[in-house]
Amino acid sequence: MTSPAQPSPLALSVLDLVPVRSDQTTGDAIAASRRLAQVADEHGYRRYWVAEHHNMPAVAATNPPVLIAMLASATERIRVGSGGVMLPNHAPLVVAEQFALLEAAFPGRIDLGIGRAPGTDPLTRYVLRGSNAESADEAVTRFPEYVDDIITLMSTEGVELQVGPRRQPLRATPSATSLAQVWLLGSSDYSARLAAEKGLPYVFAHHFAGQGTGEAIELYRSSYRPSPEHPEPRTFLTVNVVVAPTEEEARRLALPNVQQMLALRTGAPLLPQRLVEEAEAVEMTPDQTSFGQAMSARWVVGAPEQARAQLAELAETYGVDEVMVHPVAGAWAGTDATVAPTREETLRLLAA
Repeated sequence: MTSPAQPSPLALSVLDLVPVRSDQTTGDAIAASRRLAQVADEHGYRRYWVAEHHNMPAVAATNPPVLIAMLASATERIRVGSGGVMLPNHAPLVVAEQFALLEAAFPGRIDLGIGRAPGTDPLTRYVLRGSNAESADEAVTRFPEYVDDIITLMSTEGVELQVGPRRQPLRATPSATSLAQVWLLGSSDYSARLAAEKGLPYVFAHHFAGQGTGEAIELYRSSYRPSPEHPEPRTFLTVNVVVAPTEEEARRLALPNVQQMLALRTGAPLLPQRLVEEAEAVEMTPDQTSFGQAMSARWVVGAPEQARAQLAELAETYGVDEVMVHPVAGAWAGTDATVAPTREETLRLLAA
């Protein structure tokens, strides 16, 4: 008599915005993220993605390809990628060249997550693209075309274009032997539809949106068109996570990020992330407290067994075999500025 098949263990990955605390320089924050990636690698996490945000005092993840090169060099097994490259900010050829080089240097370990939102304010985007660049609206409209361009340019064959009387080859790198894996990212149903149409893997930004996850993932699966590279739909979601030995401690560690997200959602000034003691000294209004509690209710915050159970429930609810955790634990006063011990602890406790 055969025993019943056991469910596959839940695979975990990591999303990192490279937060800058009030006690850190940019260099300190990068050093802390490098160590966090090594912890993820040591504990068997599947992938480690970095975001793209610009002109934000609390976020050092301004340039995913540069960070990916640093992190891939500092790790051995884990896949490293972008979560994501905000395509309206960049020329498709530049993105293709960057990720083709990364894949050549770290074959089989590079993910290219692509997002449609600019991820920054209008002034910063204007400076990124230049005064002669297409409008933001046009770049967003051409997003599907640009995704196709990147995939074609990164391919081993490249493409040939008609230039006057002759055809000229164009490829992102001279002699590719493997390709970075492309994922589409989204926090609405737009990217779900597009990923399904193009037969690409898809990730929903549950950590940011918190709502509409089920609808977007179901739309992706139900309308998926198989592609040669991906005959079946592939999807997972992201979630904010804080894990500590006790739930009470986890709640305290979550407070700096709760206040950061409150500022983002209400248009308040965005400052470097407070230390836990600094956050606890802030007098929050009843409305702010209520808003913060409602927002963090969609996060996973608690002791190890409690957090693991919540992640398993999320995975079962949305039918995914992988969850990408965004470790958002704050730091205590007196912490070495070049490390993030509470974020590392979140990863260790979840993997135990």
